[in-house]
Amino acid sequence: MPTYYELKAQADKHWRHLTNGDKSWIRIGTAMCGHAAGAFDVRDAIKSELAARGIESNVDDVGCLGICYAEPLVDILKPGGSRVFFNNVTPGDVPNIVECMLVENTVPDEGVLGYLGDEPVDGVEDLGRLPGIAMQQRIALRNAGNIAPNDVLQYIANGGYEGLRKALFDMQSDEVIKEVIDSGLRGRGGAAFPTGVKWNFMTRGDGPKYILCNCEEGDPGAYNDKGILESDPYTLLEGMCIAGYATGATNGFVFIRHGHEGPISRTEKAIEQAYEYGLLGENILGSDFSFDIEVSLTGESYVAGEETALMEAIEGHRSQPRYRPPFPAAFGVWGKPSTINNVKSLSYAPEIISKGAEWFSGIGVNRSTGTAIVCLNGQVNYPGLYEVPMGLTLGQVVNELGGGLRDGKKLKMLQTGGPLGGVLGADSLGVHIDFDEMREAGAIFGSGGVIVMDEDTCAVDITRNLVAFTQYESCGKCFPCRLGMEQLLEVIDRVVRFESRPEDLDLMRNIGRTMESSSLCGHGQLGFGPIRSALQHFEADFVSHIEAKRCPTGRCSRPLIAPKNTRPYAMDSLRVVAQPVARTG
Repeated sequence: MPTYYELKAQADKHWRHLTNGDKSWIRIGTAMCGHAAGAFDVRDAIKSELAARGIESNVDDVGCLGICYAEPLVDILKPGGSRVFFNNVTPGDVPNIVECMLVENTVPDEGVLGYLGDEPVDGVEDLGRLPGIAMQQRIALRNAGNIAPNDVLQYIANGGYEGLRKALFDMQSDEVIKEVIDSGLRGRGGAAFPTGVKWNFMTRGDGPKYILCNCEEGDPGAYNDKGILESDPYTLLEGMCIAGYATGATNGFVFIRHGHEGPISRTEKAIEQAYEYGLLGENILGSDFSFDIEVSLTGESYVAGEETALMEAIEGHRSQPRYRPPFPAAFGVWGKPSTINNVKSLSYAPEIISKGAEWFSGIGVNRSTGTAIVCLNGQVNYPGLYEVPMGLTLGQVVNELGGGLRDGKKLKMLQTGGPLGGVLGADSLGVHIDFDEMREAGAIFGSGGVIVMDEDTCAVDITRNLVAFTQYESCGKCFPCRLGMEQLLEVIDRVVRFESRPEDLDLMRNIGRTMESSSLCGHGQLGFGPIRSALQHFEADFVSHIEAKRCPTGRCSRPLIAPKNTRPYAMDSLRVVAQPVARTG
């Protein structure tokens, strides 16, 4: 097996060839945001144009730089120069870009977003001026948009696998765990449980152990786990190896929702390359440590993101939560000790080990150390995938990163942390991205989704949609969730139809309390969260629907539910409200 330093020397040579060789290097953002905007058509047009002109150039797909609104994003790096970026590129723009940049050695008059690098480009502004670039502090996404996700040598050339090398040759397993504990890293999935403490649960006893990575990521408005896998899957694989070494695990599974082809294919390719270069398998980097990783797929089930339901899916069973205890650290997948983290939590590990706990804990605020990866969506000018220090206010995220609301509208609410998270009002812009502070404000940061909604949004209607989603995605195993979610949806449907009574608010609260105290997993325990937070911040909207029989925004003037002569149950309402895609598997 090659040593780390042998691989590093090979990688550095490869990187010099790309950045300062005899050819230009063209990178196209082809993560989900780029794909949706037509990046693959742009890439094909670039390759065709280069071939037609007889120009040799290195062309790579890369991931997301964070400024999703600018996709398709293309940049060209000439040997020894700076990267020149072009935004919202179409296939029709390609001939002019190639003509100017690679033939005439000039910069086009239009479509240039900026440059990144040490060498200024005449007539082009520094891309670092943009808040979407300047305000980011990238750790888990440090390579996103910069390296090809199918080239492990590019990853190594940019510091990849230094953390694993340090763990394997300079640290004992308990020292690795202590470093992660001291860093203050907390899980980036929802519960925000300390990652190092979770790893420590599994260090006792011998026998097979497993590291499970959760990329089910079914929250509407959240795509940062998938973004990491599409942009830089190697940081996850390295993090899983570090977790495996720290806990004595032998195998890892990357659990990805079926149908997410970009993350699946790029992760599988990265695993294949890791084996090829001796970074997975027997005696990794010439050490005594051996570790194997594979991808495991599941059907489109939101509840499969619950850790014990995830284990059931890996074993080939229906995705339903298990009763606990026993807990996964003692009895996990196939009855063996298992530790489950999401993509973000594991992707921080390489840099924490490489740079130290003190470095990571120096970023962030209070007990929320490090960075937050924000998926900013909705009625905002500059949606994107932004990795920022913990401690920014929601106002900074919306108004500085996001450029404020579109069309001069006023902010009404934010929906954070997925459908089980909750909503916040416009008066919450002073709340910091801090796990504990957001929970006190009535919401959670969860998986990082932040959906921005303007003054024309009806809080009752949005809450009905959130409840419809969670009702449909209930696995049905425990009756407090199965029946409670259906009852909540029926009641809030009545509110939207102006057929409700004042007592219905207390009825929903009673149902919610029952679900919280007796549901099997977080899906039911948190299912009342959207209604609770909506009532906390927008009770006036509910009262208007119930007492005045009027929607303040006018959105509910025409009921979206089926006519009264049809069966007015929750699933009938859902088919109209949520219109779910047919499920497979």
